[in-house]
Amino acid sequence: MTGKDRPELDPYELEFRPEFKRGRGPREPFVNEHGVVIGDHDYVSAASPLEQWSEETDPSVMAGDEWVHPFKDIGFLTEENRDYFEQGIEPRPGSFGHPEHNVGSGIDEDAGKEQ
Repeated sequence: MTGKDRPELDPYELEFRPEFKRGRGPREPFVNEHGVVIGDHDYVSAASPLEQWSEETDPSVMAGDEWVHPFKDIGFLTEENRDYFEQGIEPRPGSFGHPEHNVGSGIDEDAGKEQ
C-alpha cells in the first residue's frame, strides 16, 4: 500500500447515514484480484488495465464491485447520491432508467439489513 490512506484527505467520501454504513465493506484500501489497490488515494496502479490499455483490452475486465471502494468513490459526489446516502432522499423515479433493463435491480435489497 502507498501509505496515503488518510480518510481526512479523501475527497470522495460521504457522511453516510447509519443504515448505509452497515455491511458496506472495508473502509481501508484493499487489493482486488488483479493486484490493484482500491481506495488508497493514489488512483494510479501499474497493475491496472487502465495503465496497459490497448485495442485488444476488453473493458469488462474493469467491471464489478472489485473496482469500486465501498466508501471512497467519485460517483458518491453526484447530487443524487449525496441526497440518498447522506439524507435518505430517494432519487426521482426514472432518472436512472434504461429502456430495456432494470439497472437498479438489487440496489436497495440489503440497504437496511443488519450485518
